[in-house]
Amino acid sequence: MWRRESLYGMTASLGAIAFQWMLSRESRGAEETTFARGPHHRPRATRCIFLTMEGGPSHIDTFDPKPRLKQMHLQEFQRHDEKASAMASGKRYYVQSPFRFRQVGQSGAWMCDRWEHLPKVADEICFYRGMQAESVNHPTALYHINCGNRFGGDPAVGAWVNYGLGTENENLPGFVVLPELSYPQGGAANWGNGFLPAQYQGTALRPEGSPILNLTPPEGITRAHQRTHLELLKKLNEDHWTDHPDAELLKARMQSYELAFRMQADVPSVLDLSREDARTLDEYGLHDPATAKFGKKCLMARRLVEHGVRFVQLYAGTWDSHDYLEKAHGQLIRAVDRPIAALIQDLRRRGMLDETLIVWCGEFGRSPDNGVRGGIAYGRDHNADAMTVWMAGGGVRAGHTIGATDELGATAVECVHPIRDFHVTLLHLLGLDDNRLTYYHAGRFKQLSQFGGSVITELIA
Repeated sequence: MWRRESLYGMTASLGAIAFQWMLSRESRGAEETTFARGPHHRPRATRCIFLTMEGGPSHIDTFDPKPRLKQMHLQEFQRHDEKASAMASGKRYYVQSPFRFRQVGQSGAWMCDRWEHLPKVADEICFYRGMQAESVNHPTALYHINCGNRFGGDPAVGAWVNYGLGTENENLPGFVVLPELSYPQGGAANWGNGFLPAQYQGTALRPEGSPILNLTPPEGITRAHQRTHLELLKKLNEDHWTDHPDAELLKARMQSYELAFRMQADVPSVLDLSREDARTLDEYGLHDPATAKFGKKCLMARRLVEHGVRFVQLYAGTWDSHDYLEKAHGQLIRAVDRPIAALIQDLRRRGMLDETLIVWCGEFGRSPDNGVRGGIAYGRDHNADAMTVWMAGGGVRAGHTIGATDELGATAVECVHPIRDFHVTLLHLLGLDDNRLTYYHAGRFKQLSQFGGSVITELIA
């Protein structure tokens, strides 16, 4: 009876994560463990923090000013390119940005005036205005930016990196996700393993309560108690394994219990933000209700990469501002501004920024025109032809703006590349060659870019 209850408890939540990791490791052999493997070439970065602004932030209202729109504000416009909008119907009007823009840092990077803290680290950032998406629908566009495939089912970028490089800490997952309470459109497939072995998928931490269920032992159960229980369970399993020496699944399960035990020792301390001093907590905005949620994620991301996690993805949602653009984007910028600036400054101060690649992006950009709702509720529509992404640390051209969009922000016109080239560039910075990082599945070798791509050399220092 006790053994059956122990098996049930250990295979839920934390135990399931550990078992999944050990099972796949055992069944596929040592050559595909998640321990660190060598990169294909000298890496510029050894880890990545991927900041996902779900919903499609407007490049026109954040980092790519378009003064021409001020002259054309509320002039009627009839769209001809249906690809650039998900809702191109009825009368539409050009919409000026509700924000003012100024140049910041020695690099003269353009930012709207709602960014109050990011200007302090402007010279650490490489802005890229030339990327184009292929979809204007949120689920397919999110799958594309996260997995390289608009239809889902393929491994996430973090899963590919985890597969290619492995984790630096055997007691922690190699790919960790910090989602919103409500998962993004498309759900957990945005950080799934696809056709890769299961241990490479992202481990999503809960945004409220315990980050992982059963992370701490039940009340009254000490580490000594757990160790005694594990030793007894190990003996019972070994006795059973003696009679069934070919039961590899049983062997993997036995090892998973040990991993779960180690994770209970490591994970709580890594995620315990009370170990940070008051100055750090304040820098990340944890004392301000407007910034505390994303500030917590950014600080946890720093602690995770500091302890050997290879790829950490953070989500900040609801950037889909079809109306009330000034209020919606204004609040969203405030929520992420201070935490992101603190993350960059903190990594620089700790000597970690040069080996940590930070990526900021949404799934597409926004249009220069939209319908008018209620006469004053100006917003923007979806736009796959123009978007701004930026990177910091990890070998990028800090203090530069690469590429450009046309005078209205409707389409990229300089240094134009598709998402697959951006993915290839990200892997390249991490020491991985997209053409060599392949996995045989369904009769062919598959890769993140689907069928190959080019490194965007202009982004690399």
